[in-house]
Amino acid sequence: MDRKTYENYVRILENELVPALGCTEPIALAYASAKVREVLGCFPEHLSVLCSGNIIKNVKGVKVPNSGGMKGVEAAAVLGTTGGDAGQALEVLESVTEADIVRTEQLLAEGFCDCILKEGVANLYIEARAEAQGHEAVVVIEEEHTNITRIEKDDAVLFEQEKKEIKEEEEPDKALLNLADIITFADEVDIKDVQKVLKRQVKYNTKIAEEGLNNPWGAQVGRVVLDEFGDDVKWRAVAKAAAGSDARMSGCSLPVIINSGSGNQGMTCSLPVVEYAKELGKTEEEMMRALCVSNLVALNQKKYIGSLSAYCGAVCAAAGAGAGITYLSGGTLEQIENTVVNAIANAGGIVCDGAKPSCAAKIATSLQAAILSHKMAMRGLTFSRGEGLVMDCPEDTIKAVGYVGRAGMKQTDVEILNLMIGKTKLEEIETE
Repeated sequence: MDRKTYENYVRILENELVPALGCTEPIALAYASAKVREVLGCFPEHLSVLCSGNIIKNVKGVKVPNSGGMKGVEAAAVLGTTGGDAGQALEVLESVTEADIVRTEQLLAEGFCDCILKEGVANLYIEARAEAQGHEAVVVIEEEHTNITRIEKDDAVLFEQEKKEIKEEEEPDKALLNLADIITFADEVDIKDVQKVLKRQVKYNTKIAEEGLNNPWGAQVGRVVLDEFGDDVKWRAVAKAAAGSDARMSGCSLPVIINSGSGNQGMTCSLPVVEYAKELGKTEEEMMRALCVSNLVALNQKKYIGSLSAYCGAVCAAAGAGAGITYLSGGTLEQIENTVVNAIANAGGIVCDGAKPSCAAKIATSLQAAILSHKMAMRGLTFSRGEGLVMDCPEDTIKAVGYVGRAGMKQTDVEILNLMIGKTKLEEIETE
């Protein structure tokens, strides 16, 4: 593998596999609000948050971490203002106190914060506006959860940077991701170059999965899977990832290591690989090489779809996990490619209707599809080109499915949001 691609892949893992305290969209809101308070220089008299539809969709149904059970855009934003530490980025709410929670509840009751739908912007867009004593501050986040693109105070622009400049100059190039090079990288990587980020992923994500299995978080999908289907490695792998989501979607304050900006996706593409590595008696190094596969395969799919879409990201992450499991099992490049194709040809139609407890069930469903896809691929079985969205080669299939997720499901995303916020009335829906 050439040095440029190698170093790029290492940087992708370092940039993507970072800790986040709770469901990433509420945390991004809290981060923007903590930052706008910092820019304003005093506590605001009023706060407004202008959000893309996908942000509203992904915040509406989850509990904000360290909030005492509060939900919604306003709760996340106000808690970030009262107790958030902008210097902690995705762990912005780690320092929240009981006094901050009480103050947040009071401010919410007083109408301190307005949430406004912002149309015609990126899928991931947050604009926090704070006012006090005749002054106003603005912080804008776009495309990625901590990517501040503009800061203003009293109509003066304090910071502004074009997104293209950020990606070209500071961020690794995800366009270089492809299945063949991902496997080469996993085979050849000096483990010392990825050991820190991958060990942290295993530690953090395993801890929250165990929390989800040991306690009655959310809809308890992970616990149901183990209780009802047994202790086979397949069900342990499914249960671990689902249980982590059970806890995370219901306000557990334990941090996770994300993938593609999502804790659910970070757990889905890592925990099954860890479970299979234990079952197969693999060394820590072999497990980490497989985690390189699972994480990068997930990211390879998401580069076409984008951060937020009506396409459920758990499918991408599960396909990554399936690829990692096939790699652990001694699968060839062709078998790994077939695992990914089989998974997305099967489960690629699951829609995202926001972050909430049912995400755990979607993870469980996606992983069952991925493990079936792995088993098929190891027997030399795959769906053939020309069948639906299966194209001439695996990379083209990933691209085609990604295009459907990003462009084809754009109107689906709008209709889901309209139903969730009550803009579309059920009584007005007609049958044909």
